[in-house]
Amino acid sequence: MLDRREFLRVSALTGVAVSTGAAAAMPFAATVAGAAAPDWRALARGLDGTLIRPGDAAYDRARLVFNSAFDKIRPAAVAYPKNATDVAECLAFARRFNVPVTARSGGHSYAGWSTGTGLVVDVSRMSGVTYKSGRATVGAGARLVDVYAKLAAHGVSIPAGSCPTVGVAGLTLGGGIGVVSRKYGLTCDTLASLQVVTADGKLLTCSPTQHADLYWASRGGGGGNFGVATSFTFRTHPTQNVTVFFLHWPWARAAKVISAWQSWAPKAPDALWSNLHLNHDPSPDVMVGGLYLGSQAGCERLLQALADKVGASPSSRFVSHTTYQHAMMIMAGCSTISVDQCHRGGDLPGQTASGRLVRDGFNAKSHMAYGPLSAAGINALIAQTAIPGSHSILLDALGGAVSRVRSDATAFPHRQAIFSVQYYAHRAGALQWVRAAHNAMRPHFGDHAYVNYIDPELTDWRAQYYGPNAARLAKVKAAYDPKRLFRLPQSI
Repeated sequence: MLDRREFLRVSALTGVAVSTGAAAAMPFAATVAGAAAPDWRALARGLDGTLIRPGDAAYDRARLVFNSAFDKIRPAAVAYPKNATDVAECLAFARRFNVPVTARSGGHSYAGWSTGTGLVVDVSRMSGVTYKSGRATVGAGARLVDVYAKLAAHGVSIPAGSCPTVGVAGLTLGGGIGVVSRKYGLTCDTLASLQVVTADGKLLTCSPTQHADLYWASRGGGGGNFGVATSFTFRTHPTQNVTVFFLHWPWARAAKVISAWQSWAPKAPDALWSNLHLNHDPSPDVMVGGLYLGSQAGCERLLQALADKVGASPSSRFVSHTTYQHAMMIMAGCSTISVDQCHRGGDLPGQTASGRLVRDGFNAKSHMAYGPLSAAGINALIAQTAIPGSHSILLDALGGAVSRVRSDATAFPHRQAIFSVQYYAHRAGALQWVRAAHNAMRPHFGDHAYVNYIDPELTDWRAQYYGPNAARLAKVKAAYDPKRLFRLPQSI
């Protein structure tokens, strides 16, 4: 089994990373000065779910998110609602007592904004997955590994990411780049409807014909902005056996591989998705991995075209034809363990008693690439990777079905980006490295970022995340949360 850092060698990370977390660490008392003392016992009595407070046996586990960088943050309470009525109760409490409220699904926010010093509303208990007549209804707290496994029993799936413990809510609300996006689109592109509890406590069903503006904003506008999503209904696609591949070249070939990959991957047939990883842990390494929705022979032909562009065969290769579900487990770094084991261990919602996955501590930033790198840009990318340390630069191919949707059809604006970029680092000097790498590549990639890789250090984040869609998102925010109950340092 791979740990999280080793997993980065073989699969793309979807929607997880971190910053310093300083914005989330504001003392709770300072945010509610002058307000009536919150009656936490009354809230607990009013919930069908559970409320965990400081001093409770489970508190020091319930307050933790995926990234250990935010372990010092201590919420006033963590609620695990059982249903949408519980969510509405939590929001009414937050309004009455002026308590900061934070929504949490998988707890993978880059910036640590899955937690805070007020009331954390963790929807992990609402994790059901049902299927009927081509539609999957998924609770907002469902983890991707469970979504894939439960839909596999019906021979269907949805386009989503690779990290097994990411919650479906955060992924979808920010867009949802995933391992079959080039064929089936972003996660949000298959969203038929969703249910959201808004700031006033109303449970709204949002679709193209009901609350269409909130439905639009919920497909790329980012989590934590408009309400607390409780359920999603997706259009599914039938699954088939697929081919998974991982190819390595010597580091001396890195420039050739980058040049070849960026001209090959975004323009490949839609059935082919791939990533390119430049790793330094403990020494530089270049790898191309991915998945092909077809036969091994068909995949081999496409991989040979890449090798021809590189001008050399890979130094090592793994190509395997397997079931769709097993491919998702490979991408999750869980190919040798069970679905139950592919969770964090514990007895809280979202965890399993047999879970083997561990938390992580890291820093990251991102870009969205709208065009191929020049020779100078490729050299800069290589130079940043070669700096001693424990870090990776991860490129995920876009194009295909993603690019055939208008940039204003959903709130996700980056339809013409050809790949996404993540700078991801561990250990001493991690934050310094990601800052330096991001700054070094900015002249080559420009100012575009993905809201699911949220970056609290961006100053022009509205333009970078949302582009021309920012103005419409602001109108939706004003309509559904006029008093700004949902406040993040980068709230719309």
